[in-house]
Amino acid sequence: MTVTIERDATRTLTVPPEARRTPRPRGGRRPLISYGHWWWALPAIILVIAVHYAATLTGGFFAFTNWTGLGDWEFIGLDNFVRIFNDPLMVGAVINTLFLAFGSVILTNILGLGFALAINRTLKTRYILRTLLFMPVVLSPLAVAYVWKFIFQFNGPLNGFLAAIGLEEMQKVWLADPTWSIWAILLTVVWQQTGFVMVIYLAGLASVPVELEEAAALDGAGVFKRFWHVTVPGIRPSIAIATTLGIIQGLRIFDQILALTAGGPAGATETLATQVYKQAFSLGHFGFGSALALVLTLIILVFAILQQYATRDRDAARKA
Repeated sequence: MTVTIERDATRTLTVPPEARRTPRPRGGRRPLISYGHWWWALPAIILVIAVHYAATLTGGFFAFTNWTGLGDWEFIGLDNFVRIFNDPLMVGAVINTLFLAFGSVILTNILGLGFALAINRTLKTRYILRTLLFMPVVLSPLAVAYVWKFIFQFNGPLNGFLAAIGLEEMQKVWLADPTWSIWAILLTVVWQQTGFVMVIYLAGLASVPVELEEAAALDGAGVFKRFWHVTVPGIRPSIAIATTLGIIQGLRIFDQILALTAGGPAGATETLATQVYKQAFSLGHFGFGSALALVLTLIILVFAILQQYATRDRDAARKA
């Protein structure tokens, strides 16, 4: 038996069976890889369900109890959640959580996009600059936090620089000031995460055709119009990824706070993440800590869904 492939209206090409690239398996047995069905992934699925989902559901259940982590417990309904929103410290923790999340998302996206646009194609040293800007991302958050803790000390480099330029009146004990301590944490987070956002935008900018920008320039479009009407639509998926990951990471900030201020001074930098740790593991209020963790999970879920809706591809949605 031969296979005839039509090349054009007047010629045909006959291919003998032995010349085909994919020979049939001999002996009538199928190769082992062909038996790969869903049960091959069953061990991993069971592990994920047991470690992640089962633990999350268990914690969610104990959020409605007064369990201390040991011994008996009682079901108390919504008392833990009422306590959260009636406690000024917990309300302040929620506000600080949202402030750090949205502050870090806005600043890292602005700076990351700016760096990506600056070193995308024009600079000869762009590869070195990419490495230097991305380097803080690979460092441990605790290590970065301790470096910045040294910088923010009263006798540290920041106050020394202010004194050198004649601004002694602006010197502060930055991490002990209830007003400025949260800003110090925000600066630390932004400094470390900007390089990661920059890499996401560099990947998006690589997919924007240069011809479109050149055509827009020839049509008389200025820099801002080219950016808004050509670049931004081309990097919309990158914007969605960067903002989604930024919101999730911003709502879960923990290491930097623990290293810089441990939630102080006087609870000025407490967040939901730090309160979950303190209530559940330091004070033994496991049920209350689980309620805080559930509130944090719901906040992350709500903002992630809203962000995905806000940054969706509207053109693709219309076509669908």
